[in-house]
Amino acid sequence: MQLRALMYFDELVRTNSMRAAAENLNVAATAVSRQIENLEHYFGTTLVERSNRGIKLTAAGELLAARAGRTLRELEHVHQLIDDLKGLQRGKVTIFANGATVANLIAPVLAEFSLRFPKLRFEVAITSARQALDALASAEADLVVTLFAPKLSGVKVRLRSEITYDLITSANHPAALQPEISLRDIAALPLALPDKSFGARQAFEEQFLKIGVELDPVFVTGSLEMLKELVLREAAVTLLPALAVHREVRSGQLAAIPVSAGKGVRTSIDLCVAPDRQLSFAASKLVDFIEAFMRGADRPKQSERKKTSV
Repeated sequence: MQLRALMYFDELVRTNSMRAAAENLNVAATAVSRQIENLEHYFGTTLVERSNRGIKLTAAGELLAARAGRTLRELEHVHQLIDDLKGLQRGKVTIFANGATVANLIAPVLAEFSLRFPKLRFEVAITSARQALDALASAEADLVVTLFAPKLSGVKVRLRSEITYDLITSANHPAALQPEISLRDIAALPLALPDKSFGARQAFEEQFLKIGVELDPVFVTGSLEMLKELVLREAAVTLLPALAVHREVRSGQLAAIPVSAGKGVRTSIDLCVAPDRQLSFAASKLVDFIEAFMRGADRPKQSERKKTSV
């Protein structure tokens, strides 16, 4: 079986169209069809059913599709490791991250790192924490950085940094001038929170139940951007790490008010890699760089929050 046939099949699965696959591969549609026929001859069964509506994978085709992508990604990974042996110090790193970590962690890290290693290339996918961890398991990602992650399994956590959640309000909100706020006072405000599938929301529920309060948020959404937008429009307040809104706090749009009596919810931000894959030169250097950045990063100082809240 030729590697080219597997590549053509993987592209066909991704695009679900002979024509689109051919265009992306810069070959004729007949070339794609011929390589699929080669695969079908090799496996002795039909992989793709063709019709006027497009293509549909057979059961055998689905089975191959589930493994072809990972096989190709692993081969590309081996190619990078061989380049490393040659001392070429080039390659690509694929990073999966969820939205809250991008502006204040991933973007500044990559900006500085790429100046040190100009031959390296980077691909950043912004997904949910669960999708990021799934991408690591399927070899789509070299590393992931997650906030609000579900319980981890099948991944290696290189660094876990604890973060605290503050009350996030618009800069014009009356609470923005307070040095701290109690959980009971927070519960009385119109809240926008992530849904109960998020570890952070589960931590909120547990913390508020300790004081006999059941949360009744006005808005429930899994989108960080939606949470921030609702707060910016003064329709609600929310609970987020200051890291997630650092830019808006610094610009004076939002305020971050600590929870009083040390009762703020705490969760972790995780830097993860696959436990069974050797990191390439590029990925290894980037993981070390992110780890150093996370260890040195700090939340906005109290004096900054007061300054940007008035």
